[in-house]
Amino acid sequence: MIGYQAKVSAPMKKRVRPVEEPEQKTLPRADRIPTEGFVVIVDGHFKSVYDTVTAAEASGRKLKSTYPMLQIQIYDAATKVRTSLS
Repeated sequence: MIGYQAKVSAPMKKRVRPVEEPEQKTLPRADRIPTEGFVVIVDGHFKSVYDTVTAAEASGRKLKSTYPMLQIQIYDAATKVRTSLS
């Protein structure tokens, strides 16, 4: 019988990446209500922010045509009013 000897080696070292400053993301926080613009609300959740009401409505109507079971509203951040999209 031939003996088997396990080869033991040192663990591999992880590559060290240079430290770069991460880019600051301008994503809105999900736990804060927007203060400007128009927001598409899908089933009670803020989803996307638009500068104009027509852009927000177009996005909402596209979602509604694809997924008719969703409740979609447009939120005007300046007046703090929600309008249902039908």
